Amino acid sequence: PSRAMEINDSLAVILKHKGQASIHAVAPGDTVFDAIKLMADRNIGCVLVLEGGVLRGILSERDYTRKVMLQGRSSKTTTVREIMTAEVICVTPQHGVEETLRLVTENRVRHLPVKDAEGQVIGLISIGDLVKWVIHAQRSALSQLEAYVAGGYPG
Repeated sequence: PSRAMEINDSLAVILKHKGQASIHAVAPGDTVFDAIKLMADRNIGCVLVLEGGVLRGILSERDYTRKVMLQGRSSKTTTVREIMTAEVICVTPQHGVEETLRLVTENRVRHLPVKDAEGQVIGLISIGDLVKWVIHAQRSALSQLEAYVAGGYPG
């Protein structure tokens, strides 16, 4: 990035930094097998469940292990609709990093869809994205402080 990462940045800044990563989604009627295969192929931990462009839910590896594998269900006959998390916590590009970290921690979730003002999903933020951002922000702040103490800080 052209500027230092900061702990109080908004999700818009993180999404811009991540680049235009495509949003991986399945439909409610798709099989769980197909959704898990997509996650494995893309090396991701969850997919959004979209129907006609509308967010209907989210499906994670955790949903699969708890609602299919541990219950002895078949991923080839179980639909995404049957096991997805329908009550999805969403954030906006204006949400801050700290506020979003609090949301994922309090709600024990790992992924949050980001919706724009019109309610369209424009990205997905993971707890990993947030933790990486905080680490980079702290390193940047520490480097600036070290430069200042060493007398190399401009000004």
